[in-house]
Amino acid sequence: MEVLAPAGGPEALRAAVFSGADAVYLGGPAFGARAHAKNFSLEELGEAVRFCHGRDVRVHVTVNTLLKDTELPEALALVSRLCQIGVDAVLVQDMGLFAALRDRAPELPLHASTQMSLHTPGGARLLYELGAERVVLARELSLAEIREISAACPVELEAFVHGALCMSLSGQCYFSAMLGGRSGNRGMCAQPCRLPFAAPGGTGHDLSLKDLSFFRELEQLREAGVCSAKIEGRMKRPEYVAAAVSACRRAADGEPVPEALTKNLEAVFSRSGFTDGYLTGRRGREMFGVRTKEDVTDATGQVFSQLKQLYRGERQSVPLSLTLREENGKLTLTALDGAGNEVAAELALPEGEYPRLPAERCEAQLRKTGGTPFRVDKLSLPEQGVPAGIAPLNALRRQALAELLDKRSRRAPIPFRQQEYVVSPREISLKGTAGKLPLRAYFRSAGQVCREALSCESIALPLDTAAEELRRLREQGFSRILLEQPRAFFGGENGVRELMAARMEDGFREFVVGNLGGLWLGRQLGAKIHGGFSLNIFNTAALDHFEELGLSTAELSFELSGREAAALGGKLPRGMMVYGRQALMLTRNCPLANSPKGCLHCKAPGCLTDRIHKKFPVICTGTGAARYSEVLNSVPLWLGEQELSAMDFGVLRFTVENSVECGEILQRFFRQETAECDYTRRLFSKGVE
Repeated sequence: MEVLAPAGGPEALRAAVFSGADAVYLGGPAFGARAHAKNFSLEELGEAVRFCHGRDVRVHVTVNTLLKDTELPEALALVSRLCQIGVDAVLVQDMGLFAALRDRAPELPLHASTQMSLHTPGGARLLYELGAERVVLARELSLAEIREISAACPVELEAFVHGALCMSLSGQCYFSAMLGGRSGNRGMCAQPCRLPFAAPGGTGHDLSLKDLSFFRELEQLREAGVCSAKIEGRMKRPEYVAAAVSACRRAADGEPVPEALTKNLEAVFSRSGFTDGYLTGRRGREMFGVRTKEDVTDATGQVFSQLKQLYRGERQSVPLSLTLREENGKLTLTALDGAGNEVAAELALPEGEYPRLPAERCEAQLRKTGGTPFRVDKLSLPEQGVPAGIAPLNALRRQALAELLDKRSRRAPIPFRQQEYVVSPREISLKGTAGKLPLRAYFRSAGQVCREALSCESIALPLDTAAEELRRLREQGFSRILLEQPRAFFGGENGVRELMAARMEDGFREFVVGNLGGLWLGRQLGAKIHGGFSLNIFNTAALDHFEELGLSTAELSFELSGREAAALGGKLPRGMMVYGRQALMLTRNCPLANSPKGCLHCKAPGCLTDRIHKKFPVICTGTGAARYSEVLNSVPLWLGEQELSAMDFGVLRFTVENSVECGEILQRFFRQETAECDYTRRLFSKGVE
């Protein structure tokens, strides 16, 4: 089991390596999902890679944010530089960047970031078929669900074992973007979830989860198919990194983890303790927690001082063989490591007679590798000793080890084909305002469908809508009905597949997909598939790639401004959300369940209330283990009278409205009127950082 450590800066990098990490992940000067970490300049990245490779530690670099068209050339230039310095992998979220890198650098190992929301066998399989070497699994998965993914696909699996838990499925949180324009999908999350949001009967912090801790159970993860145990924490102190790595190292090696180390790890950072609720399937109130005064005061100077001792010096983890020979008037010390790297250092012997240093003393001096990453496993030297003093022999040893470390630190560049990123202008047929666009009306239930929706080019209903309801609507004149997959279906891929196949037999062949696993299912079944907003399509390269993967149309990310969306090229028909309460979070642990009663089995949407008494509706989808919740914005988006000439269609999403309200909203849209209720245009007008 690989122990994979975070490195938010150079000191944290040393803490990770000296504490026993097999690999580290870190961010460069831009495009990493932790923009507020210290991160590394290009020069520091080169130094970090050499430092790690000399010590048998792999380096994974994060380029895992969504990218605008204007940013893709810079991101490609960054990865080109990473190829030159020989990094071991690059983590990617953006599908446009992923496709461009597979084309330009086919030998570069790509890891699919957890920001890709990978939680199904189909999603992992799709990325594997596209060329991903590894996928970083969603934190919300159980051990049984990880086993299912592992059995379905040979791709490497990486899973988080310690650190912060986001309330939302990674890649599906738009809360920070909506409230402050700082997108979590672009590394700028302001963590509004840690602020007070109150559910009925909750604690008042009902979007804040405890930190994950599962390092004692690494063997269970290994048996489930996970090859890499990932520690979260690029924003945390080096002492935290050292403590978490030390605990995971011991667990991965089958050694007991000292209780004192466990207590210090909890003291240095926790939120009301830890949880393993997702991996064990024990979701509910016990998973919620906040950073208390006690959590802060437990991190004493004494704790930090003890943890600093974990990385005070080199970890002598690289075995080597040393051979000392006396011939032709010189001493030659050859150093050979397990990877076949070999160097030889020479020392001219003094002329005439010179006292011989006994073999036992020679061995003692040559084994003194402190301050280096090396340990001597094999040593060969003349039985009669050598005619040299201690100081020259020490110098010979230092020279050989320095040359070997330098040789180990150098890697051949990864080939990268330079090619300009060009966005071809798109021919736009002027369609006018959003109200004049072809409209798609999405309903949460058949009971919301109103007669005004007959004027829409299509309607969309949940995939699990009863067959008789769909036939009734078709008889009423709704000739084009799209069926929307759940945005997440943890452990429920087979059920989704069976429902899709059954609906296709009934003549419903168009489906809306909101995750990569759903896209894979659509491709397997030969359905006509449309991309939803949660695919996070942000640039022209992503549009082009999704067209190649089989999308018929795509709904763009609502984090794009109207101007940015209009500037996208490519040929794939695209649209934008023009009305509805945007889904700000998708969570597997319902915030309304943070009450003494647990799940409230709400008959109608519940809500969360923030510090200024705004109410955010919460709706639940699915049943059993596949159930998930969405936190909606407090007010709907309204673009009815806005210019959207570059779009091919507009999407209206009806969530908490009844059929009468749906009809009234559609009428106002057709008349291109302003909304009568409070509404927002924030992201459409300003976009995100």
